Amino acid sequence: MNPPVLPMLAKRVGQLPVGGTWIFEPKWDGFRALVFRDGDEILIQSRDEKSLNRYFPELLDPLRSQLPARCVLDGEIVVANDGALDFDALQLRIHPAASRVKLLSQEIPASIVFFDLLGEGDRDLRGVAFQDRRKMLESLLSSAAPPLHLTPATSEPSIAADWFRRFEGAGLDGVIAKPASGTYEPNKRVMLKIKHERECDCVVAGFRWHKKGDRTAVGSLLLGLFDGSGALQHVGVCASFTDKKRRELVEFLAPYRKNALAKHPWKDWAEHASAGGEAEHRMPGGQSRWSGGKDLSWEPLRPELVVEVAYDHMQGNRFRHTAQFRRWRTDKKPSDCTYDQLEVVAPEELAVIFAAGR
Repeated sequence: MNPPVLPMLAKRVGQLPVGGTWIFEPKWDGFRALVFRDGDEILIQSRDEKSLNRYFPELLDPLRSQLPARCVLDGEIVVANDGALDFDALQLRIHPAASRVKLLSQEIPASIVFFDLLGEGDRDLRGVAFQDRRKMLESLLSSAAPPLHLTPATSEPSIAADWFRRFEGAGLDGVIAKPASGTYEPNKRVMLKIKHERECDCVVAGFRWHKKGDRTAVGSLLLGLFDGSGALQHVGVCASFTDKKRRELVEFLAPYRKNALAKHPWKDWAEHASAGGEAEHRMPGGQSRWSGGKDLSWEPLRPELVVEVAYDHMQGNRFRHTAQFRRWRTDKKPSDCTYDQLEVVAPEELAVIFAAGR
């Protein structure tokens, strides 16, 4: 089996599956990684088929010393801080400077959590039932030591439901359900993911044009929440509108664009790059190494609209993923949109999640 191999994917569902035979695992929030070993040669392949070796040098020697001489494993690279996963710290590891990568690998070292075995020796195991691949993976990693870990797994829905509730505070995304008899199908959504979803009322303080349509369609709405000092903080965006809705939003938002920047709470942000035209208005930081050259220019709106959105969880003071539009809240005042409405989940130590010693 030669790289690249696309990872098997999951489709989102609203609840744990009922009926059938499933194996459940915690859903890790990190970088998906397939690890190929052939003797001294190690390749850590990302989901988009790129090598992650240079960004996580601290994993290479442990992988060589603990994995079989020839094997292919599927897993997730994570960084833990203070007993919880830290995706922001993980993102810092994708840096172009080798000296910076080396320093970060010492200051915030990564771990890798394995959850599938695709091949060992001369055997391609992708056609083997997952319940059997799991047993082989457990045997293979029976003596694994950090930074290598084996993800917990259970066939009991009650245990999976308990994980879903308790482990969110440790930064986990939810629960994955895999058919016990399922084979490994690259790039196909044959697993199920059950993620947390909550609702929140946010101020709409701006928007971005859709990348297609030459300013005839809205791409995303910029969301804000008031902090304890009364400052409106940018917490993320909501998107995933239909083409029809994108066009309708242009007309709906038009009245709120008038004189929007005059007293806008993000005025300094909009003028951060320059005092020039619209195309140069950026959020602080503008382009980054992870924005991939995307147009991050935005249009300010008078912060008078309130929208109800669905989100899964917070990463620091921002939504970890894109929020989903639910409805306009004409009955709510923007000043009511504060962080106080968010549910705070108590941390659950990662040591509780991992099996003893791993």
